[in-house]
Amino acid sequence: MKFLTILAISIGLLTASQAMERPSFHTKGTPIGKPTGTLKPGEYWWKPQLSPSGPVVVLVSIPQQTMHVYRNGILIGRSTISSGKSGSTPGGVFAILEKKETHRSKKYNNAPMPNMQRLTWTGIAMHSGQLPGYPASHGCIRLPYDFSQLLFTTTSRGGTVV
Repeated sequence: MKFLTILAISIGLLTASQAMERPSFHTKGTPIGKPTGTLKPGEYWWKPQLSPSGPVVVLVSIPQQTMHVYRNGILIGRSTISSGKSGSTPGGVFAILEKKETHRSKKYNNAPMPNMQRLTWTGIAMHSGQLPGYPASHGCIRLPYDFSQLLFTTTSRGGTVV
């Protein structure tokens, strides 16, 4: 009986931790097969094998609500994003300061921020989130969940984001 209780609790804990990975209101993401053309909210393209190693640069277009990922100057990925409302996402060149697969906002009601990559110490980061097709965050760069996982495993602390 004790064994079954421990087993049930263990399964419950494992299930709960997996549910935290992608909050239900975060956009899962839809892979597409072409590197060019218009992307619908939540769509992404990812082909890291085109340039398997080398430095990575992430370019974010706030007007287009897109992200392009380059390795050795070769496009390996692109995605839709949702940046901050009313100019709250700063422009410039940033280094990835911190990376956490599981993170919760200290600023916005403990909001889940899976695959968080911090760009400033004042609350700007790239992470999984809801993508409505327009700027909607407090300043962060929201990504489709699946794309955020791929990007997280490709970038490094100190990596460049423009």
